[in-house]
Amino acid sequence: MGSPAPYAALHGKRILLGITGSIAAYKSAILARELQRRGATVRVIMTPGAIEFITPLTLATLTDHPVYSDFTENRDSGEWTNHVELGLWGDVFIVAPATANTLSAFVHGTCDNFLQAVHLSSRCPVCVAPAMDLDMLSHAATQSNIQHLQDRGVGVIESDSGLLASGLEGKGRMLEPEAIADWMEHWFNERAPLRNKKVIITAGPTQEPIDSVRFIGNHSSGKMGYALAHALVVQGAEVHLISGPVQLNAPKGVASFTEVQTAEEMMTAASRNFNDFDIAIATAAVADARPKKSAAIKLHRNELPDSIELEPTPDILAHWGKVKAAHQTVVGFALETDDGVASAMSKLKRKNLDFIVLNSTAIKGAGFGTDTNQVSIFNRDGKPHKFELKSKVEVADDIVQHLLNYLNP
Repeated sequence: MGSPAPYAALHGKRILLGITGSIAAYKSAILARELQRRGATVRVIMTPGAIEFITPLTLATLTDHPVYSDFTENRDSGEWTNHVELGLWGDVFIVAPATANTLSAFVHGTCDNFLQAVHLSSRCPVCVAPAMDLDMLSHAATQSNIQHLQDRGVGVIESDSGLLASGLEGKGRMLEPEAIADWMEHWFNERAPLRNKKVIITAGPTQEPIDSVRFIGNHSSGKMGYALAHALVVQGAEVHLISGPVQLNAPKGVASFTEVQTAEEMMTAASRNFNDFDIAIATAAVADARPKKSAAIKLHRNELPDSIELEPTPDILAHWGKVKAAHQTVVGFALETDDGVASAMSKLKRKNLDFIVLNSTAIKGAGFGTDTNQVSIFNRDGKPHKFELKSKVEVADDIVQHLLNYLNP
């Protein structure tokens, strides 16, 4: 049993970080770094006031992306910065720090600078981290604006108390960057589409011993299964990964990680508390047969048998399909050496699956050992959902999206 890494709700997220004219703007550089450390991609938008406190070069260097602060990238050329494109890019738009003026502008829909224009054109959720002096924060107008934003669904990261730039003590400090990143992780987790779903997934090959050093196996690297496990974690699922022998580290965020060698061991692990799971996904390339007899020691060349008598291994996927309850979704994979549609559909129906993912070794760049894959997904109606050759990380995202569509038709 391996040790699962901490949950990474920000991994793969695209975060627009807005910075406004507050002394707390210096913390935004640390926040950008912290969000990146947790796996997010960060792009920064600054108001003219923010640039008085911290330079765009600092943020551009830290994020490895240009910083946006004006409608034109180059006033001489007149090249237009597309605020609409930025608004569509982000998974969330967080303004930290958010001044009293910015809060008011967001409430009233004013558009006096580039950041406010992005706010109006954003389709993603918006969060704000107010930062100002205590009397400004406690003023009825500011409190009314905060309430209006919350009523519209804007996430408000409550200000902290402490020593303020004015020298006064009280509420108005922007939360520390690590605390804001924690808040964002919780925020994403609460909205994750697979939150409260338990998923069991098998990955990698199995090895069926001939003797203590030789085995029957296959070339599965486990990359597809591990990428899928990670994609499920990102969507909020509680993922329990059972893996055959591979040269990969456990994906960040899995709830449990069980290493096995043989099909029998994988069957035992995959059957344990199966009724507790909502979703079961079999990506593992389980050996179909094993030697009837295996030696506990290494056999020398002159001791090797002329032939090896084989017997079937347990069929994990068929077992899942047989015992699954109405609330459970079971997904299988089929690897074929030709187009394999008929074989995949037969497997889907024979093993009582909800849908099946077909890939073929006949396609260059797909199948075992590669970093890319090309798949087609079939539901029970037989209608194909075909995808182009992509990285296995992208394929995993496609499969998870298909799962979400299947669960929420």
